[in-house]
Amino acid sequence: MNENVPDARTRCGFVAVLGGPNAGKSTLVNALVGSKVSIVTPRAQTTRSIVRGIAMSEQTQIIFLDTPGIFDAKKRFERAIVSAAWSGANDADVVLLVIDAAKESSRQGFSSANKKIFAQLSKLGSKALLVLNKIDICEKVDLLNLTAMVNDLNIFSEIFMVSALTGDGLEKIRLHLTGTLSQGPWMFPEDDISDMPLRLLSAEITREKLFFRLRQELPYSCAVEVERWEEKNDGSVWIEQTIYVSRESHRPIVLGQGGKNIKAIGASARIEFEKYVNRRVHLFLHVKVNERWLDERRFYSSWGLDFNA
Repeated sequence: MNENVPDARTRCGFVAVLGGPNAGKSTLVNALVGSKVSIVTPRAQTTRSIVRGIAMSEQTQIIFLDTPGIFDAKKRFERAIVSAAWSGANDADVVLLVIDAAKESSRQGFSSANKKIFAQLSKLGSKALLVLNKIDICEKVDLLNLTAMVNDLNIFSEIFMVSALTGDGLEKIRLHLTGTLSQGPWMFPEDDISDMPLRLLSAEITREKLFFRLRQELPYSCAVEVERWEEKNDGSVWIEQTIYVSRESHRPIVLGQGGKNIKAIGASARIEFEKYVNRRVHLFLHVKVNERWLDERRFYSSWGLDFNA
């Protein structure tokens, strides 16, 4: 008997959250889970691999797959993260497509990128759920126009209008999934909110703080890797991380004058991770230049990405 099953009426399923860069997927997943499981930054293409967020709704366990943004991929790394997004859709019980309604309504129609996603979803054959996000900054008439445009596509079984930022409309998504996912045992303990290893989560939090601190100064091509993780006798954890940048000119940007940037990034990441693990954290950051890190298989493996995509 599965100890995670308190009742024969339990339901469980995987919900892949798809969409273009900056559509609000990670913000939506965090809001539906009720806790932060994916990093969120103003930068596009922040999510690099599939992040699982686990939500409980009555007797239903909903496992959200926060996927990387889908875009026209050209380089190896870009192809790998887009491939990860579509693999999430193929493996899921439900596909939930998130669209930035504010951006789409401003152009009075769907972008060519979103039309390509529509076409690919149509090829998958199963109906998806459509989420028009950011309704807090949209006119109602624009939302109705977008809805009318997709109704004729016969791709979506339901359309939800939400604001992941304010929480408006999220309960309707939760209730829909609660009642429609298949009956079956839960796959994770009831109190779990993610299956991401703590080592990887600590690196992701540091990467988030990098983007927030440096904004457009730092190019997208950087990575954070945990070099040392040691559990101390006093219950604290000692973490040493390396920030990889692809050019020597990027290194002083991350460090900042007198180390100002790296100190601020480290302090912010440490404080957030301490809250997550509820214990003291000793975090030390180093910056190294590796011009070819985007071509090294080990980075792809650590994120669960297909090097040969």
